[in-house]
Amino acid sequence: MQNQNVRKMRKVRVGTVVSDKMDKTVVVSIVDNVRHRLYKKIVKKTVRRKAHDEKNDCKVGDRVSIMETRPLSKEKRWRVEKIIERAK
Repeated sequence: MQNQNVRKMRKVRVGTVVSDKMDKTVVVSIVDNVRHRLYKKIVKKTVRRKAHDEKNDCKVGDRVSIMETRPLSKEKRWRVEKIIERAK
């Protein structure tokens, strides 16, 4: 019971796969619209996250949902939860 509540609190983000050259790892680009603190203009902020892809299913251009997890390597702290949309 307690473990399920903790799992629900993990961060989940949706992004696009921009690289799949590594084994069992994909790079996901997440674009977010944020308001500039001084000028109040909406600007796009892009972050790139390395995510664990156990079955090597993801290809470049896929839209995926990634979930925060324990550190898996030096830079990997996310894993692919599901593939939302395949690349055309």
